[in-house]
Amino acid sequence: MMDVHRANQIHTRFQVTTSPPGPIYNPPPSFQLLSLGSASDQTPCYINPQSNQSSQRDRSTPHNIIYSHNADGSVQQIIPNAPVSSMIQPGRQGKNIPPCFLPSVNEGMQRCSPQQMPHYSPHSPHQAISAAFQPPFMHQMSLNGPQSPVQKQPPFGSSSFTPCGGEGSSHPLAVQLTTTGTISDFITNAAQERIITPQSPISESRYGLDPELLPSVVKVMEEDRAEWEGKVFVSEPFSRLPPLATTSCIIEDNGNASPFAIRSTCYCVPCEGQTALLSRLPMGALVTPLAKQNAGEKPLLVCNQSECIIGCRCCGASMCPAMDWQDCGQRFYCPFCGKLTEVPWQHYQPTKGVNGDRVDKDKRPELSMGSYEILNTQKDEPAALVLAIDVSATALRQGHLEFVTQQIHTLLTSINREDGDASDIRVGLMTYDSRIHLYDLSPVLTRPHMLVITETEDLQLPVREGLLVSLKECMDGIDSVLQLIPQFSPESDDPTGVSMDLPVKAGLAVLQTLNCPGKLLIFHTAPLIEMGLKNTSSGFFGCHKPKSIFQPSEFAVSLAKECIHQGCGVHLFVLSQQNVGGAWPGHVPYLTGGALHKYSHLQGELDRERFSTDLKTIVETDTGFKAELRIFVSKDLRVSGSYGLFVPGPSPSQVAMATLDERTTVAVELAHSRALDETRGAAIQAVLSYTTQNGDMRTRVHTLTLRCSRQLQDTFRLFQAQTLLTFYCKKMYCSVLERPLQELREELQTDVTEALASYRKHCCSASVSAGQLVLPQYLRALPVYINSLRKSEVLLPGLRSSVHQRLQQRCQVLSMDTCSTTTHFYPHLLPLPLSADGSNPPSPVDVLRCCSASLEPRGLYLVHAPLTLLLWVGTQVPIRTLVELFNTSCFSSLPSGETKLPILDNPLSVKIQSFINTLNSKAPWARKLWVVKQGDTCEEALQRHLVEDKSPNGGASYADFLYHLHVNSVRMLQ
Repeated sequence: MMDVHRANQIHTRFQVTTSPPGPIYNPPPSFQLLSLGSASDQTPCYINPQSNQSSQRDRSTPHNIIYSHNADGSVQQIIPNAPVSSMIQPGRQGKNIPPCFLPSVNEGMQRCSPQQMPHYSPHSPHQAISAAFQPPFMHQMSLNGPQSPVQKQPPFGSSSFTPCGGEGSSHPLAVQLTTTGTISDFITNAAQERIITPQSPISESRYGLDPELLPSVVKVMEEDRAEWEGKVFVSEPFSRLPPLATTSCIIEDNGNASPFAIRSTCYCVPCEGQTALLSRLPMGALVTPLAKQNAGEKPLLVCNQSECIIGCRCCGASMCPAMDWQDCGQRFYCPFCGKLTEVPWQHYQPTKGVNGDRVDKDKRPELSMGSYEILNTQKDEPAALVLAIDVSATALRQGHLEFVTQQIHTLLTSINREDGDASDIRVGLMTYDSRIHLYDLSPVLTRPHMLVITETEDLQLPVREGLLVSLKECMDGIDSVLQLIPQFSPESDDPTGVSMDLPVKAGLAVLQTLNCPGKLLIFHTAPLIEMGLKNTSSGFFGCHKPKSIFQPSEFAVSLAKECIHQGCGVHLFVLSQQNVGGAWPGHVPYLTGGALHKYSHLQGELDRERFSTDLKTIVETDTGFKAELRIFVSKDLRVSGSYGLFVPGPSPSQVAMATLDERTTVAVELAHSRALDETRGAAIQAVLSYTTQNGDMRTRVHTLTLRCSRQLQDTFRLFQAQTLLTFYCKKMYCSVLERPLQELREELQTDVTEALASYRKHCCSASVSAGQLVLPQYLRALPVYINSLRKSEVLLPGLRSSVHQRLQQRCQVLSMDTCSTTTHFYPHLLPLPLSADGSNPPSPVDVLRCCSASLEPRGLYLVHAPLTLLLWVGTQVPIRTLVELFNTSCFSSLPSGETKLPILDNPLSVKIQSFINTLNSKAPWARKLWVVKQGDTCEEALQRHLVEDKSPNGGASYADFLYHLHVNSVRMLQ
């Protein structure tokens, strides 16, 4: 529990200004001067589209629907039934009712009764209040069913959701959650009378809600694909909302950066800071500097530094279409600092008119393109590849070295045969146990020379040119060393293990000696001990001061900073069969843009295939080295925070990274310093300076220009749920280093609750009853996304998730882009064909809702997520399907758990194998296929990915979470 003073210091953004008793849509006094909508929004117009006969028939059932035309031309579905007062206890009407806490099971506490549920004050939403509060909607309800007979009410579930409005409309979503009578009376009878198909207990709603009638992520993605799949989206200044990150489309750069490079949380920035706070949603952007161009798009244009127009000399921003030319092209106005800059005479060109565009705009990428790249005149050292192999006694006994050296030899041989820059890569080789063995691979030598370094405390390397040699020149020497490594004899057997800082410091020293960036690949087998501590395995708990288990040690951060300065990305392959000990070795790899790859049984075929795939992907992935990302925003905005997988620097607007690839994404949070000019809009620019594999120094510029508005409704209209999910994920996963997990989960719930309350109060074009859920058009999927984030293993640990698994998942998710993050928190549930006779091949378009109700015993389903690939097999799958796919006719004899589908010569097997290979080719890491049989013990692995259901670790179902959001948001308005 936080003290009040501390909570108010940290969470000032979430403070709510209360209003006196009165109508729920009257703004509080402090907001009376804000323009929250037109006058017509407050005067709804009702239309009954049905005849008198149909209306008379509908009065007997809860299907009464009234459509309200909004001021923006869209149509809102309204079902007015329960008055607001029916949701509030008589003694609390007209008062400010705090939101209740969403209970969950196994969150480190016992299941609480409704009378024991804590609540939070709207003045400090994250401060727990010790006084008990009985929610009015539960005072006559038991979690297991009704306790007393009540009057019969119509069953719940008869309302429907019908999106209305044309292209670009922003109609809200209104779904009826209650009918006439009190909520407690209705819920208890709805649970008794509602007739639905049998579902698993984990998919049932505690309040009798039908999940099929709630907003669907699948439907949202289907609608976006129908609009943009395979089409061209023109990205231009002040453009409309872009396609979702999960939709494959072609982006045409017409002065604004591609949404795959910069994606704003909102494409209409509030002019006033007070209006931004009123929305209760974050204002920021997601930056993926090296985002890959989609097929069919024009390649990124490159201009030489000497020919490119220099940007602002005051703030350092690069030239972009957002610059405003003045005085016939002699000067330009910088939107990022608000100052004027003279144009050098050699770059001067007149403009079309006094304040028009330059006449050479279409010929210069920096004047016409939202994204372009500058090739600097200076050149850096080419990047190198350093291989460090563990040859300790443990590694020699395990028998992994022969396979590892064979895979390294195969990979280097394939690279050596390629044409271009890849074949010129410089390679270094070392082995280690308690000492460091370096190899001089100079081509002038008849055979490689080994250099043994025994003093590892203060590591000093001899300056030898042969430590890093071009692959073309040293392939024979590397081949001879790789053949001898499995034949090494152990010289010492240290049972305490090998500290991970030893190979990292040695590889870093090799790169520092020759002053070049590179990738350091470590193949480790011996037991691991914590960095900097030679004689302990206490791990995170060896420190005297309290800290989060997610925090890296000071030594690890210091070593990561040295790697960042040198541009050294560390990739660690842990080959031991036993679990990692007290120290988690992934901090330095992930903080330097690398990764941790663990293989429990490298003797098995599955792990060996995954190892080969990961090794090839790491070496062949296009990577930027010595990267520095600078963020520029309009002069009336500021960067208040940056979140991602990097070591934070002194300024949130500057991020330094050792390496980054096409998926590396950074979230930046923005805040107002002054009011924005509505006519100029807002601009965000991301400038990435980095070095390529061959040593070219480049600067990539992405500029995004957004419109501004004083209308709060315009702001809500242009939010996207997937972008908010990714932003919240990066912010919360970075906050776990300093703040309690329970506090972060409560903050997520409070943020969404306040946003829904604000939208309901200030943006609804017609008065709606308290029983109606109202959501902005493009935020329909936000509740299910936020609920999935709240009950993820990082924020809500499960009973079977270890600390190391949570640490690994946090770093993996932090390094994902928007598309991968969205798929991680809402996996794709894909039905597979049962036969190849006349059936279409499976497609990601055929996504089902992530709940157990979507699974049928006669079906095959594939759960596809960036880190997971599960194949669920129902008990009633036809025998023919089992034979064609698994080569068995008995369900009980199917393999369960990690497995590999047999390669069979029949159309069904070929089709599904091809589909799985296609999905694996797009995944950031190699994945093993899990086969989950219905009713098997390993079915819990599937339940963790059915995010709309109750989670095995205690997280609430989507229906229950959405119900609590709705009730709490209505309470906040009283």
